[in-house]
Amino acid sequence: MRPLIIAALLALALPARAQDATYTVRLLAPETALAAAQAALKKCRDSGWQVAVAVVDRAGVTQVMLRDRYAGAHTPRTASGKAWTAASFRTPTTELAHMSQPGQPQSGIRNLPHAVLLGGGLLIEAQGAILGAIGVSGAPGGDADDSCARAGIDAIRDKIEF
Repeated sequence: MRPLIIAALLALALPARAQDATYTVRLLAPETALAAAQAALKKCRDSGWQVAVAVVDRAGVTQVMLRDRYAGAHTPRTASGKAWTAASFRTPTTELAHMSQPGQPQSGIRNLPHAVLLGGGLLIEAQGAILGAIGVSGAPGGDADDSCARAGIDAIRDKIEF
């Protein structure tokens, strides 16, 4: 009788282990990432700023890159870096910039390759899940870059909240 009970317990435990072997994530469709980038670019244009906008997936892989015609040559790489940094650290870059000031416990992250610790990188989140991040570069300061990035997220909010 005892071996039968042990066998039954093992049989019940196996499905739980199989379920732990994988997980499901939500990702932005390319069209949704593009809509966010276009809305961010429009917000900056309407404010008179020439920028680049990048949208990355939750792993930091670039899905969309847009550069306005007069945006500086450095802006595409910086926008991608901001989006990657926000996604990688799961934190907006403005917050990371403050947390990593010299003398702060996280100051060492400023030395990591590819980390761009300037305002303008925001997480794209819905229902408690990180879907990706958006980065903007070229507006006059991190707060302005943040406002454009936020406009991009706001433009797709109804598509990602379901």
